[in-house]
Amino acid sequence: MKILVVGIGYVGLANAILLSRQYDVLLADIDENKVKCVNNNKSPINDELIEKFFRENPDKLKAVLADTSQVYKDFDYIIIAVSTNYNDTIDFFDTKNIEDILKKIKNINSNAIVIIKSTIPIGYTKRIKKEFKFDNIVFSPEFLREGSALYDCLNPSRMIIGDKGNLGKQVAELFYKSIQKKNLKTFFMDSDEAESVKLFSNTYLAMRISFFNEIDTYAKNYNLNVLDIINGVCADPRIGDYYNNPSFGYGDYCLPKDTKQLLANFKNIPNSLIKAIVESNEVRKKFISNSILSRNVKNIGIFRLIMKNNSDNFRNSVILDIINYLKKYNNDLNFIIHEPLLKDDKFQGIKIENNLNSFIEKSDLIVANRISRELIKVKSKIFSSDLFLTDL
Repeated sequence: MKILVVGIGYVGLANAILLSRQYDVLLADIDENKVKCVNNNKSPINDELIEKFFRENPDKLKAVLADTSQVYKDFDYIIIAVSTNYNDTIDFFDTKNIEDILKKIKNINSNAIVIIKSTIPIGYTKRIKKEFKFDNIVFSPEFLREGSALYDCLNPSRMIIGDKGNLGKQVAELFYKSIQKKNLKTFFMDSDEAESVKLFSNTYLAMRISFFNEIDTYAKNYNLNVLDIINGVCADPRIGDYYNNPSFGYGDYCLPKDTKQLLANFKNIPNSLIKAIVESNEVRKKFISNSILSRNVKNIGIFRLIMKNNSDNFRNSVILDIINYLKKYNNDLNFIIHEPLLKDDKFQGIKIENNLNSFIEKSDLIVANRISRELIKVKSKIFSSDLFLTDL
């Protein structure tokens, strides 16, 4: 059994490692640096278990550049795990990367079974199978957390297979042999429903984040103890004491684009909640920005650009929107950023100061979406909504 995984991101890398426990797996990507990392037994992403895998299993995985059709030849299964960014111009996911890969597969290896792990619009798989005259395509979404992708891959919450026939059973069997979790709930359904599960799941999570953020907004307006309110609300077992830590808004790679895509899929369908989930995030970011402006300080320190403590990227991080909003409404502010992931002197024209003591000293106000314990000593300087010092 030979498997090709296209896309060396969280989803692709975690799935490649998972399947390499039972099968021969090759990774492919257009990013030369990611390919080199894998071939040098280094993880290109920040994930403790993935890093451990490379340390303990040298040369178990190899990667190649996905630059020609020949890359896709002679594989039994090809997993597509490339990014699908949301295009605000067309109000839809940009799925061009997937189509480019499918064209090459159809040209050189039409017998391969293709498993799409990339997030896609509802109705996409059915449309693309018809357009390409290619039936060996199954959509099977992932529900991975950044920083814990391999753990979640080994111990999935559930398996969603977008095919009710023999093809779906083959795909399920492929993963069953590698996962650690026993008695896994598996749902076989048509592709439209599988695509819906992915988008509705992430939109629900965005809704929950927005709900607790609005509790925080209310409490701040009326000078109430938000911790007491949230603890009291979450003591109800129907609500639960999880995913309840207020933030500046939901961000990162998945939730903003997935909520927008679901709203786009709701075009001409009556709805108010989905629209409100998207709008509430913008309302929250503006509220946070205005609250910072009301402090009337000159020197604003931005503590970390990442969304989560264990993350290694800040793509679509909510703090970037906060910075842009503050710049727009007050050109006289001075910013300084503390972000150890950045090795340059500046980011978007803003000075970087990675000596923490110097950063604290130079900042009149420290804006932190998530607080590190090392900041507790200067609590009076901190502007944050983080109550529990956790990512969620």
